[in-house]
Amino acid sequence: MKRVTVIDHPLVHQCLTRLRDERSDQAEFRRALSEAAALMVYEATRTMTTRTTRVRTPMGAASGVRLRREVMLVPVLRAGLGMLHGVLNLLPSARVGLVGVKRDETSLQAGVYHRSLPASLRDFEVLVLDPMLATGGSMVAALESLAARGARRVRVVCLLATPAGIRRVRQHDPAVPIFTAAVDRGLNGRGFIVPGLGDAGDRLFGAC
Repeated sequence: MKRVTVIDHPLVHQCLTRLRDERSDQAEFRRALSEAAALMVYEATRTMTTRTTRVRTPMGAASGVRLRREVMLVPVLRAGLGMLHGVLNLLPSARVGLVGVKRDETSLQAGVYHRSLPASLRDFEVLVLDPMLATGGSMVAALESLAARGARRVRVVCLLATPAGIRRVRQHDPAVPIFTAAVDRGLNGRGFIVPGLGDAGDRLFGAC
C-alpha cells in the first residue's frame, strides 16, 4: 500500500496484544496505548527535516541538529487523547491542537463538533493521532479541518487500520503518509474493526 507504513516492531506489537486482550482493564489499556503511541511516533518522525546547530558541552563545542519546523500534535477526540501523553514524552515542546469528530452510529457518517487549532498550520509538521482508522470518515473530517488551516505537512498515526479506511483517506489525499501497527481484515456491520480491540474510547475512559 503506497505511503502506508506498517510498523513491524516487537515492542509495538507487544503493546498491541495487550490492547486487543479483552482482559486488559482500563489502567492497562491506557498504559499500553500511551507506550505504543510513543514507539510509533519514533518511526513516524524519522524523515522530518532538521537544521544544524552548534552547542557547547562541558568539554567544548559540538555540532548537532534540531527539528527544522515546529510540531503540532492533533489528537482526534476522544480516543486520540489516549495517545497524546506518550507522544509528548518524546516531543515535549510540541504544540497541541484538538479536533473533535463524532460518528453517527446509524449512518456511520462523521461530523466535526470541535476545533481548537491555530489560525495557520502552514509552517508546522502535523501529526494526527487516532487509535482507529476504521471507515476513514473521522480521519477525513479531521484532515479537512487541518487543510482549512493551511496544513501542508501532515502525517497520520493510528494503531489499527482497515483496507477500507486506508482507501477512504487515499481518495481524499493520496499523498498523506499513514503509520499503523496493523491492518486488520475489515469492518463489522456497526463499522467496528474486526478483530480490532473494541471501542478504544470506551476502553480508555470507561464511558460511552
